[in-house]
Amino acid sequence: MSDKPNTNPTNIPDDEYDDMEDLRVTLTLEDNLEVECKILTIFDLEDQSYIVLMPEEDEEDDDEEETEVFIYRYFEDEDGNPSLEDIEDEDEYDAVTDRFEELLDEAEWEELDD
Repeated sequence: MSDKPNTNPTNIPDDEYDDMEDLRVTLTLEDNLEVECKILTIFDLEDQSYIVLMPEEDEEDDDEEETEVFIYRYFEDEDGNPSLEDIEDEDEYDAVTDRFEELLDEAEWEELDD
């Protein structure tokens, strides 16, 4: 096993991926509001990793049709310490959200298939 954790969910062993569901991230937003988030997924697109986070309050509120998520560029240093970066470019953001929607569709089909 390498020293650097694997951040591609398609390559994470099932037992490690199940542990990822319990991970939480606390985001500090521009207004210094702290939001506790669940990690939905980490995926790669064109040699860059991205992370999708869902605020815990949205997870508990099933009445909303659309759930707010936060999407960031995701990096790990040589020691495996994570960092997030805003996606400033609109074309990049569109490509990332399109890929995330594809992943959601794939997961939905797999769930139906089971």
